[in-house]
Amino acid sequence: MMFVRQCIGIVILLVVGLVYILGEPLMWLTVSLVSAIAPRHRESMLRFWVHVLKGATVILLRVAGARFDVGLRVPCEPGILLISNHQSIVDIPVAYMCVPDGYPTMVAHHRYWKGIPLISHMMRLYGHIPVYPGRTGREELNRLTRLVRAAEHPVIIYPEGHRTRDGEIRPWKRAGLEAFLSARPWKVYVLVVDGLWKSGRIPDFVRTISQVRCRAEAVGPFEYDGREREDHSEFIDRLETAMCDKLAEMRRTHTSAVREATPAESAVSR
Repeated sequence: MMFVRQCIGIVILLVVGLVYILGEPLMWLTVSLVSAIAPRHRESMLRFWVHVLKGATVILLRVAGARFDVGLRVPCEPGILLISNHQSIVDIPVAYMCVPDGYPTMVAHHRYWKGIPLISHMMRLYGHIPVYPGRTGREELNRLTRLVRAAEHPVIIYPEGHRTRDGEIRPWKRAGLEAFLSARPWKVYVLVVDGLWKSGRIPDFVRTISQVRCRAEAVGPFEYDGREREDHSEFIDRLETAMCDKLAEMRRTHTSAVREATPAESAVSR
């Protein structure tokens, strides 16, 4: 059974990779042509490609056996900040599922801007925001503030900075989040994802994708205007506590559901 699951994972990974490799020149060509001929339709074309790639990715993951229960839907408009925990490479499709009529502006490590088929091109084309870990000086924070202030889509940030290895919430890196909160008024959602951490890396993905049962729920929205505030610590503490409490609640609910289902399943089997 494990061998079969690994074979499925390898096949799905290869197919996703092939879709992305073939999709890059096609997306580049169509978006470039539309932008040159009818610039006002550029955004529509970008949203179209997001729907195609998101749909293809999620369908392939579901074919492999993965299941997704995503409870958050936000409109594709400015002034929405999604703060999410980070469990897996699959977090990104989940984030896109939360903005069904468009796409979020991602805040991600600058290494994704080079060398990855389609992904690196999309990071540049879609105006996602690169961060440089270790750069927390005033100039860098001002850059982040300017970029997020100009964002015309919901913005998603992963304040843990790295994927968790055990599914628990890692301590938040706050400097970038502080800069974001200072940029503009926000409607803040805390997006909590669970069930993905065992597929955190590509080798893990191959082994476990057929067993993924992803749940994504949200706390909020929290209305916040921090433009005149010098310190956002109290609000960030509130958000971090909300994330930890929500994850614990989701796990308690899941455990209770499993326990309730087990006797019924046993009765049916008898």
